[in-house]
Order: sequence, then structure tokens, then C-alpha cells
Amino acid sequence: MTDNTPTHNAWSPEDCERAVNALENAGSLRVLVVGDLMVDAYLLGRVDRISPEAPVPILRASQRERRPGGAANVALNLKAMGTAVTVAGIVGRDQDGQDLQASLEAEGMDTDGMVAFADRRTTVKTRVMSGGQHLLRVDEEDDADLNPSDSQRFLEQLATVIAARPFDAILIEDYDKGTLSPAVIDGLLHMARERQIPVSVDPKFRHFDCYRDVSLFKPNLKELRDGLGLIWENGDEAGMQAALKSGLDKLQTEWTPSMVLLTLSEHGVRVKTSLLDVQQPAHPREILDVSGAGDTVIAVATVLLAQGVDPVSLAQVANLAGGLVCEKPGVVPVDVTALLVEVRRLPIQA
Repeated sequence: MTDNTPTHNAWSPEDCERAVNALENAGSLRVLVVGDLMVDAYLLGRVDRISPEAPVPILRASQRERRPGGAANVALNLKAMGTAVTVAGIVGRDQDGQDLQASLEAEGMDTDGMVAFADRRTTVKTRVMSGGQHLLRVDEEDDADLNPSDSQRFLEQLATVIAARPFDAILIEDYDKGTLSPAVIDGLLHMARERQIPVSVDPKFRHFDCYRDVSLFKPNLKELRDGLGLIWENGDEAGMQAALKSGLDKLQTEWTPSMVLLTLSEHGVRVKTSLLDVQQPAHPREILDVSGAGDTVIAVATVLLAQGVDPVSLAQVANLAGGLVCEKPGVVPVDVTALLVEVRRLPIQA
């Protein structure tokens, strides 16, 4: 990073106490997770040789695993913090969809917001792995936006769910798999505004510009670059910083989120509001797998947002959480006990 990069490393005893209290109080919250539900499947084994048929490795498979993925993994992260979760999304009327719903219910989640459609298949991402190394991913999915009729059916289900119980936050997890059509986004944000429920969004490119006036908008660097058409040359640090500042200013002015949390991989996170622009550096980690890190960041950030934690502290703690899950292979939820330890270890700089 250059000298023009905004930084802020202050972390007071009061900041630490508020963050710890918010994490420990996560069990008092209820969050509605809306988005693209999927199955994360794993084919695990080891590679000992190359195929004589083609220059590709041969995996000697020894184990298969299936876990909730996408928005469902965000829900698992919230549940790991003790938060009560209602899951809303679309699955196919197939065995994968039934298994996914059953696995979420087995985790103690409410699945009243899930709707099954006969003409869509449940999204399944299969990762082929050897010794913790990611070799290949196979995607099975129907990712077209819900049509108007299906969008309306899903919105009606969301309205029923939101009317049935109070929510402390709504978390929208968009993977560009079609659940979050423009009609669904508009209708859901309208319901949230009517009930004054804070909304956090993890966007993707397709409907990047549909998320207006939300409480927390969390793109990564690629999503911000693609969503706003930002341009800089690879290796041009100053050019990137200028483009990011311009893009974040435009986002703040035209999309008017209360807060933007920009994840920057090995460079940490940057938080932008109308009053501040602060970057938190990444913490040194032994990175095994970045899969699911963004899910953890948005889940932890939403728990803190719902409790009024200040933006800089929110960014600091969410940044820590995202780094922690990268130390484990595959998509895994946050270990809140380990996160609390890390938060308490942050150097005090009042």
C-alpha cells in the first residue's frame, strides 16, 4: 500500500470491550438471511500419479462430504455465534434441496423462507481436493433470475416470514444464482424500510446497482471494480488507490449506504461512511483456503451492525474473522471462541 492509503490502527480498551460484548451477545439476536442457497460438496483424497490418458492428476478418492454453502454458509456462521437464524432462498424440488433444508433444520435454523421450484435445480458446487489442496471445482446450477411470477411467490413468502417475528437485521447474500432478481431486491428492501430493519448486503456483479440505501454494503475488490467500471493498470498502486477513492465516493453519493465495507484480501478491509474512510491491514495468517471468508466477514459484520458497534471496530473484528477461516481447508464457519481470543489480543492503541 502507498502513503496515500487511509489507515487507522487505534484500538482502545473501550473498543475491545464493546466488540467482545457484541460477540458474546450474538445469541440474543435474530437475523433473516436471504440469498442464493447451495450445497458445498467435497471429494477428498490424494494424488499419487498422473493419468496415462491425459496430463491430469489422478485422485484416489477416500471421502465425500456435503455442507450447506452460499447463503446457507452465511447462516451457519451466524448460528456458530449463537444467533437465531431464519433462512430464505430458492432450491430445486430435488433431493439436493431436500437434503439442504434438512441439514439447516438439523442445525436448529428456521427454514420457513425456503421455497422449492420444480423447474430449477439446487445449486451444487463440488470441490475436488487432495491433502488440503484445491484441484478442481464442478458447478451444477440454474442461475437465471427468477421470472416475475416466481419472484412474486418468493416475495410473498418473505412477507409472511417477516410479519411472523421481529428481526434485528436482514442479511442479503448474492451469488448471482438468480434468487435475488431486481423485483425480489426491491420488494425486500421496501419491507425492511417499512419495519426499520437494518440491512447488510454481500453483492455480486449482476445486480450490483440494485442495492440502494442499505445499512452495510460489503463488496470485495473485484466486485467494486466490475460493478463501478473502475480502471487501473496492474501494479499501479497509486492508480488503484485513486480509482478506489473515486469509486467509494461515487458509491456513497449515488447508492447512499450507511457504510461500505470493502474487503481487500491480503490488504485487509476498508470501511467508508460519509464521515470517515479507514483501512485496516490484514493480520499475518497461514492461508490454506480463502473459500467462504467473505461469508464469515458479512456474518460477523451483521452481528456487530445490529448492535450499533462503530464502523472502525466492526471492520477490525470482521477482518479478523475472515482471516481465521482462511487457516482451515474448505468452507467452514467462524470459531467464535478463537475470534474472541484474537479480539482480546489486538494491541491497545488509544
